[in-house]
Amino acid sequence: MDVRRESEATPTKNRTEVERRSERELVVTRTVNAPARLVFEAWTKAELFRRWWVPKAYGPYLLSCEMDVRVGRQYRLVFRHEDSTMEFFGTYLEVTPHSRLVWTNEEGDGQTVTTVTFNETAGKTLLVVNDLYPSKEAIDSGSTGALPEALDQLDELLASLGSSTETK
Repeated sequence: MDVRRESEATPTKNRTEVERRSERELVVTRTVNAPARLVFEAWTKAELFRRWWVPKAYGPYLLSCEMDVRVGRQYRLVFRHEDSTMEFFGTYLEVTPHSRLVWTNEEGDGQTVTTVTFNETAGKTLLVVNDLYPSKEAIDSGSTGALPEALDQLDELLASLGSSTETK
């Protein structure tokens, strides 16, 4: 099963490729114009993560973002959408600074495992986000369509930080 979708690349925006590799596996690939160190920080520091993760077009507002990015520790995201709240939470399984993150998504039926790799070449980082869902039904009901817009916002954040800026 090789279903692909791509977002449009423009002079200021890189292309996002979305590939459904099987009934349970989805892979999103994108190059971002920043070094792996800075991209990794944007994924692991709550004050940066909350600035790009929620796609503006989708409408939810991130009320709370708690991230203890260490193996065996957890994250919890709480969103307000219309008149209700939604929570997303899980546990970090692997944390290799600047190159790899693996975590669980435990809020649904079954457990999705997300693996993100950060591969830097010439100051740019190839991001590969691999989601392994517990079932075909889980992947079909997932919110995978939001990731390309979130990654656009990540690009904007990284540009505003500047690839040579050290975040603290």
